[in-house]
Formats: sequence, structure tokens, C-alpha cells
Amino acid sequence: MVIDAESSNTINNDRSSLLSFKSHITSDPHNILTNNWTIETSVCSWIGVTCGSRHNRVTELDISNMGLVGPIPPQIGNLSFLVSLNMSENLFHGPIPLSIFNMSRLQVIALRNNSLSGSLPKDMCNKLYRGRLRVFRVSYNRLYGEIPSILDQCSKLEEIYLYDNNFSGNVLRGFGNITRLKLLFLGSNNFTGHLPADVFNQFSQLQVLELSSSRLRGPLPTQIGNLASLQELYIFDNSLSGPIPCTIGNLSGLVFLDLHSNKLRGDIPSSICKLTYLQFLHLSQNNLEGSIPHCLRNLSISLAALHLKENHFRGLVPEIFTEGCALQSLSFHGNKFEGALPRSLVNCVQLQVLDVGNNEIQDTFPFWIDTLPVLRVLVLRFNRFNGTILLDPKTTSISFPNLQVFDISHNEFTGSLPARYLENFVSMINVKVNGTQKRNWFTPYYTEESMVFVLKGVVLSVVRISNAFTTIDLSSNRFSGTIPRSIGKLNSLRYLNLSRNNITGNIPASLGNISMLESLDLSSNQLAGEIPLQLTRLTFLSILNLSFNNLVGKIPQPSTGQFPTFENNSYMGNWGLCGFPLTKNCKQDNVQTLFPVLPQGDNDSDFMDGFTWQAVVLGYGCGFVFGTMIGYFIFRYQRPKWFVGLFFNAQDKTNGNKKRNKKRKKKYNGRTCTF
Repeated sequence: MVIDAESSNTINNDRSSLLSFKSHITSDPHNILTNNWTIETSVCSWIGVTCGSRHNRVTELDISNMGLVGPIPPQIGNLSFLVSLNMSENLFHGPIPLSIFNMSRLQVIALRNNSLSGSLPKDMCNKLYRGRLRVFRVSYNRLYGEIPSILDQCSKLEEIYLYDNNFSGNVLRGFGNITRLKLLFLGSNNFTGHLPADVFNQFSQLQVLELSSSRLRGPLPTQIGNLASLQELYIFDNSLSGPIPCTIGNLSGLVFLDLHSNKLRGDIPSSICKLTYLQFLHLSQNNLEGSIPHCLRNLSISLAALHLKENHFRGLVPEIFTEGCALQSLSFHGNKFEGALPRSLVNCVQLQVLDVGNNEIQDTFPFWIDTLPVLRVLVLRFNRFNGTILLDPKTTSISFPNLQVFDISHNEFTGSLPARYLENFVSMINVKVNGTQKRNWFTPYYTEESMVFVLKGVVLSVVRISNAFTTIDLSSNRFSGTIPRSIGKLNSLRYLNLSRNNITGNIPASLGNISMLESLDLSSNQLAGEIPLQLTRLTFLSILNLSFNNLVGKIPQPSTGQFPTFENNSYMGNWGLCGFPLTKNCKQDNVQTLFPVLPQGDNDSDFMDGFTWQAVVLGYGCGFVFGTMIGYFIFRYQRPKWFVGLFFNAQDKTNGNKKRNKKRKKKYNGRTCTF
């Protein structure tokens, strides 16, 4: 039974409520409550407890991020003077007790990231509507059921966080009267139906609306333009259809607009160019078409990210990148853009990611990009780039000083490999990896754009790129010449793919210096010579593909390392290779078996030291050549006659015997017998 705490004028009731709460804790891994919440000390001195000076009662309880395990007992509701309750980042389980919603002074309820289950009480706002609840945060739990329609009676709510639960029913049901709402996070739930148009007329103070991954369908209502205070709009990963409404241009204060992974169609409305504060525009993975509005140049000094990946845009990439360009990430991947890359991109000195892969761009290599000081990712794959990539030898400046990803595969480049680039990628040399450091291009986390790479022979989608992620992919072009030995300087390179070109020469031993290499693909070239033994030093190498070249000799097989784990498909199509794992044995092994080396210490050791299998083979070879020459002169000039006669007389006798044997065959009863 919950005691009416307001009838008590002492703090003893608060102490009893907290000790009862403590008794329900089944795990206190840091012993915070165990050692600190004791009857010997004042409750106001307990860790996580704050008392008000006026009434000397508990007004704040913050026990977040303590690793506590257990249910939340109803006695927590006896803290009748409580203003703020924060139990986030623990492992509390079971339902949220109704008594929490009976504390009329409560302004903040924060239960984020626990294992709470059950549904929200249908009468949760019966007392709170007379109170002052402003923040309700229960994201990242296991709550389910419909959001109670009575929620709109909590009319003073300003922030609601229901993200990542299993709530169902119609989205935004019961929110119409919460006119003070500023932040609303409802994403990653199981809502159904369309977005209700009328509710957008009520949220005049709303600043953030997050409805991602919630199974929403239907059009984006034109009334969304009535959200005059909106700064961030996230409705990605749903099934929204129809065009982007022109009224989106009314959201004059919008900073983040993320509608990716829906079924939106039509053009980008030109009204979007009115959003002069827009920093992040993410419309990837829809059915949008047409060309990019030229008026986007008006946003060049504000846009940090422009992501239009995997739509049906076509035509030229317009010159929309003015001086003072603030762009950090540009993704036009998977469209039908053609022509050349706009040189105005050189104005975007803050650009970190440039991905124009899988288009129909026809251009030479954009050398002018290599001066961008913070560019980390360059993806030009699957286009029609052509020509050579040869730098001016007089150039002394460092090209691509921060590049980690260099993917120009599946184009029509010719000539030698770009050695000047390959040996000077500074961000692939001596990288110090910090296990806790991750390079995220943008915040918050759900605004990141995934990028597709072929890693270890598998197409993978990568979202977050750390400093340790480094890859070079020059595959499926027409490069010729040799692999520069200087590539061995890139000792922090993880993935290297030079397959399906016309590269000749030997595999440079310097590749063995790339100590962090995990994948090496040199297949389908014209490489010759033996496999360098230095490659066996690559202890992180998990993928090796040397197939379909002209390699010869024995495959290195050290007793340790990665080489013994590689199978036939790493070496197939090299007719000169032998040894494990191929079934073809090496001739050297066979010869050594026929001509074993005699044990040392023999009396004739001085003589036999030089009598090896190589000497025997050399002798046979010379004897064969000399004998063939002598035989030719004997039979050509019939000298000496005694030797010629000896040979032909032997032949005549042999032929005579054959004739006599034929005469001795007789037939008996239709069968031929030979005697």
C-alpha cells in the first residue's frame, strides 16, 4: 500500500521509501547503495539524493548509470516532494509502477535504457495533469501497447522520448492537446497508418520531430509546413509515398531534414532552397527523379551534408558549390548522373566524403581534388572515368593528405598505376589506433550515411569509419606496367585490390612490409615470377587472391602464419605454380627424391659434393645435344660404313621376322589363331 507522503512533515518517510527501494535491488555491482545508503547517515547525504532547502525533503533522485538490477517497487511513489526522477542506464525490469504517476510535483521522469516491460498505465495522467511534468523519457526499453489517449492531459509536457520500444497503434494518437511540446521522439516502434494531418496544426513550438523506422505509410502531409519552430525532422526508414510537399519550404528554421529510405517520388521541390539554415539534407534511397535544383547553390555556405544516394536523378551535376562551401559529405552514389564532375567542388575545402560511384560520369581523373585538405573518402567506382593518372613530376605538394579510402574501380583508366599517389597516402602510414576512437562524420548518430565497399571479396555497407579503416581499390580498369615497390610504405593499409587489369612484372617483395594488410587481391593480371616469401610475414592477411596470372615456382608454405590457411582458389589459373594446396607437385621435389644427397663424411665427399642432381641433369642435356649432332652426320654422309651397315642389317632381320610370323597364322572353324 502506498502511503500518502504529503501527510508527513518529516524526512523519515522519504528514508523508509528509499530503503524499501534498496531492498528490491538484486544487484549493486559497484556497491554504491550497499555502502552509502545506510541508516547511520542522513538521507540527504546519500549518493544520488538531493533534498530541498525549504522543506528538507527529497526533491531529486539520480541513480542513473549505476548498473543496478531489480524491479521498481511502488514505494518509490511515496517521495511526494520529488521533482526529478532519473533511473536511466541501468537494468531495471518489470512494469513502471502507477505510483510514479501519482507524484504531483514531479517534472522529470527519466527511465531511459533499461529492460522495463508492460504497457503505459491508461490513467497515467490522472494526477500529473494537475502537476508540472515536463520531461517523459522511457526510450530503449521493452514497453508495448498503444500510447494512452489520456496522454494529452499531461498538457505541460515539453519533451517526450518513447524511441526504440514496441509501441503500436496509430502514431501521434493522443498528442493533439500537448501544445507546449518541443521535442518528440517516437521512432523505432511498431506504429501503423498514415501521419495525421491535423495534429501538425497544434505543434507550434515543436523543434524536433523524430518518427524513423515506425512502419508509417501514405503521403507526407502538406500541413507539415505549419511546424513553424521545427529545426530537425527525421522520418526516414518508413514507407512514405508521394512527392515531397512544397510546403517544406515554410520551415524556415530547419537545420536537419532526413527522409531517406522511403518511397517518395517526383522532383526535389525548389522551395527547399528557402531553407537557408539547412545543414543536413538526406534524401537517399527513394524514387526521386529529375535534376538537382540549381538554386541549391543558395545553401552552399550552410549545407554540411548532401546525400541523394540511390534515386533516379539524371543529367549533369550542377555547379552549385560556391566559394565558402561548407560541405563535408557529398553522396550521389547510384543515380544516372553523366558528364564531368563540376570543378567548383574544389571550393569545398571541408569536404571529407565524396561518393559519386555507380553513375554514368564520363571524365578524366579529377586531379584538382587532391588538394582538398581533409578529404578522407573518395569513391569514383562504376563510372566511365578514363585516361591516365600520371602526376606532373614537378609537383612537390602532398596529394590527398588525409585520404583513407581510394576506390576508383570499374572504370576505364589506362597507363601505369598512380605510383605518386600510392606512395604518399599519409593517412595509410604509421596510423596509431586508439580502440575507443571512432571517426563519425556527423552527429547525431542517426544522420550518418552508409557507404558500400568490396572488402575481402564481399560487398559490405559501412556506416562509421574509424581512423584504422584504409582501403585502395583500383580493380577492373586497364592499368598496365608494374606494381611500384614504393607501395610497401603504406604499412597501415588494410585492403588492397588491383585485380582485373593488365599489370605485368613480379609481385614486389615490399608488399610484405604492409603489416596491417587483411586482404590482397592481385588476380586476373599478367604477373610473373615467384610468390615472394616476404608475403608470409603478413600475419593479419585473411584473404589472398593471386589467381589467373603467370606465376611460377613453389607456393611458400611456412609452418606458421596465414599462408597455410589459403585454399586452391587463391592460386588457380597459374600453370607454373606447384606445391600445397595445389595438387601439382613441384619437379624439384621429385628430382631430389631420385637423387638423394649422400651423407656427409664419406671418403669421396670431395667428389660427391659437386655430384648433385643439377650436375646429372646438365650432363644428360649436353650428351643428348652432342649425340643428336653426331647421329645426323653419320646417317647424312653414310660414314663410317660399318656402323651404318650394323644398324640397317639389324633392321632387315627385324622386318624378316615380322613377315614369317604373319605366315604362321591359320584359320580354324572361323577363328584366327596365332602360333
